[in-house]
Amino acid sequence: MKRVIEAVFPLAVITVVIVGLGQIGLENIAVAQAQRATRDVPKFQVDPTWPKVPSEWTLGIVSSAAVDEKDHVWVLQRPLTLSPEEKPKAAPAVLEFDPAGNFVQGWGGPGTGYNWPESEHGIFVDHKGYVWIGGQGEEDQILKFTKGGKFVMQIGRPGQKKSNQDTKNLWKPADVFVYPKTNELFVADGYGNRRIIVFDADTGAFKRMWGAFGKVPTDGPPVVDDGGPDGPTQFVSPVHGVKVSNDGLVYVGDRGGRRVQVFTLDGKYVNQVFIGRECKAPECGNGTTAAGVNFSPDSEQRFLYVGNRSQARVMVLDRKTLQLLDWFGEWGSEPGQFGTLHHVAIDSKGNLYVCEVTPLKPVNRRIQKFVFKGLSSSN
Repeated sequence: MKRVIEAVFPLAVITVVIVGLGQIGLENIAVAQAQRATRDVPKFQVDPTWPKVPSEWTLGIVSSAAVDEKDHVWVLQRPLTLSPEEKPKAAPAVLEFDPAGNFVQGWGGPGTGYNWPESEHGIFVDHKGYVWIGGQGEEDQILKFTKGGKFVMQIGRPGQKKSNQDTKNLWKPADVFVYPKTNELFVADGYGNRRIIVFDADTGAFKRMWGAFGKVPTDGPPVVDDGGPDGPTQFVSPVHGVKVSNDGLVYVGDRGGRRVQVFTLDGKYVNQVFIGRECKAPECGNGTTAAGVNFSPDSEQRFLYVGNRSQARVMVLDRKTLQLLDWFGEWGSEPGQFGTLHHVAIDSKGNLYVCEVTPLKPVNRRIQKFVFKGLSSSN
């Protein structure tokens, strides 16, 4: 006896040919299919007590966060977004908290020898202990500091021509990441330009740059998603997030393009996945999604986390296949809900830190900690 059974899985249609069912039986095959369709996904629980901001301070919009080698969380917020009544209690732009959420130190703002961003946007702490800060204001750039707030280096200068061909200046850079193996700084440059640009993290020297699909980034009118199967041939503003995996792949959150694109270190295009492409303004926020990207802390970095801005969700994907596994979150101001989700950070234990930038609801000017509760089976 010969029978053909078709089982539909997320990535393919698998045809199983059975000759003489014997002891296997259709019921055992069904069990095997169910087991294959079941996968382990990370689960989280919000900690509404984290962090402990000193009572004399008020946070503005919380744009970004980073985690250092001690699992201390570095928060970047925007004091200038506070109302005139709130500004006397404005917290410093850069805040450091220990893993329990206790305040450690704060610093930041204009100083001698550098141009502080008009609008603080991205923060990263590298493998050498330096703190990198970028801003998406019209005249913003990238700054490098020690953990104590001592200025080290500036990349880009205000008042320069804004162009995707400029190798010395930036235009509203959204996110930064230093890859330890090459000591290179990857910048999502981002709100004005539409490119990934790479610099030497010690000297600030230009290395290379690229646009969507590894193409040469171009100037010109704003790009929009044309609805085609591959999406636009250029990044869609803002190019909002960038992270490099342990195995040397560059993951770019193309927020305006509602997708994550993957590249080699040299900018060769590898793959992409759309994130909430059905999300359209005004019914779905401003219609942009892939705001932040990050990886699970295991050596293989098995999971890719994507902060989905307009759908108020954290998406959980298989990092290597880009298959969507799970998601959590919804619009709102309660613990565990999101209002204008922004960047996403992660610590060595797998806990997630999610920043929100809703200006009109003070409770959503915040960073939330989601405690990793282990893996759970999901179909």
